[in-house]
Amino acid sequence: MDQSHRYADLSLREEDLIRGGGHILVAYKMLPKPGHGYLEAAAHFAAESSTGTNVEVSTTDDFTRGVDALVYHIDEAREDMRIAYPLDLFDRNITDGRMMMVSFLTLAIGNNQGMGDIAHAKMIDFWVPPRAIQLFDGPSKDISDLWRILGRPVKDGGYIAGTIIKPKLGLRPEPFARAAYEFWLGGDFIKNDEPQGNQVFAPMKKTIPLVVDAMRRAMDETGEAKLFSANITADDHYEMLARGEFILGAFGPDADKVAFLVDGYVGGPGMVTTARRHFPGQYLHYHRAGHGAVTSPSAKRGYSAYVLAKMSRLQGASGIHVGTMGYGKMEGEKDDRAIAYIIERDSYQGPVYHQEWYGMKPTTPIISGGMNALRLPGFFENLGHGNVINTAGGGSYGHIDSPAAGAKSLRQAYECWKAKADPIEWAKEHREFARAFDSFPKDADAIFPGWRDKLSGVHR
Repeated sequence: MDQSHRYADLSLREEDLIRGGGHILVAYKMLPKPGHGYLEAAAHFAAESSTGTNVEVSTTDDFTRGVDALVYHIDEAREDMRIAYPLDLFDRNITDGRMMMVSFLTLAIGNNQGMGDIAHAKMIDFWVPPRAIQLFDGPSKDISDLWRILGRPVKDGGYIAGTIIKPKLGLRPEPFARAAYEFWLGGDFIKNDEPQGNQVFAPMKKTIPLVVDAMRRAMDETGEAKLFSANITADDHYEMLARGEFILGAFGPDADKVAFLVDGYVGGPGMVTTARRHFPGQYLHYHRAGHGAVTSPSAKRGYSAYVLAKMSRLQGASGIHVGTMGYGKMEGEKDDRAIAYIIERDSYQGPVYHQEWYGMKPTTPIISGGMNALRLPGFFENLGHGNVINTAGGGSYGHIDSPAAGAKSLRQAYECWKAKADPIEWAKEHREFARAFDSFPKDADAIFPGWRDKLSGVHR
């Protein structure tokens, strides 16, 4: 059934829709299956995403037609389809009238992903009007709160050197806490890796108190505050709350130094909102494990990593992993810095839409996945700043001297970039950074050819 007469209006102008502020606009990369017209398929997509059915129904009235999603722009050559979704379409809380990310996803990435006339349709950007910004939670804490705890300036407080306890699984409570202590002697921030929680060989109620003790001993020894991101991911809302409450009780007077990590992609928006609303005093760390199933450039459906990051800020994530932009082990490109910019800035031009955030707190880019001190100067140069959390697991525990030395090498790499120094010359004056060359020789060969001769006899 051709529904283009109802669910498409190409006379609508994007600038007018934005000025009106009554719609969420969504841009997709869409291709119909052979034998289907582009506008016809686009209109069917909009119908399935809003008020439509596959046949005319007698219950439709004029009000219903007034909340139709409308295709307002198509460019078949570029596979560019854009749809305007009236705000009234979206489900709202009965408790406080606020908007829900699950409703946005149900409409914009719902049944339309399995439609028989669509070869693929991937969301690449969306625009949120001021009213919708007001109705999403946004972050309660941001990186400035961590800088304050660390004794840094709350503006441009700089790089937070972090790690992931490695191996990601298999450590019992005592070795786990010892690994934390050894890193904290040189670094700032430790996170649970995404599967670490309450395994039978490392029960949370035994592990967490040992981590608290390790943190306090490290703070006593270094005179510096330390941070820990504890995984509270669970299927059950009540289990998440029980984990969070136990962790806060265990840390006691140091509870402000605890972030809560949630596996936000596999757990879904309900998990993120549960953590955001029940623990507004804690930094909310969004781990996106599994996201590549839909966000990978090779995936033709779903949504992009840029969209995932933008949604995380609306939901209230204090920080989200954004990849390493081609500098680490994961899939990525230098231009992926846009994923960081959309969540940390108050105004940004995305791949399609210019988004204003109207003062909503920023979400911190968290950099993780195969990073070490040698890769960081190039990464910072590409990003243009160092106001990030970097969790380098192998880059810390793989350092030839110690995890603490690995942590110090990360800090020294940031200071090298900040000083605009030549890394080889910097290494001659900074032992831990120099020893990173010996620790990661394959990276050193690729990034700094000839380093062995230049650093011969230095800090050996």
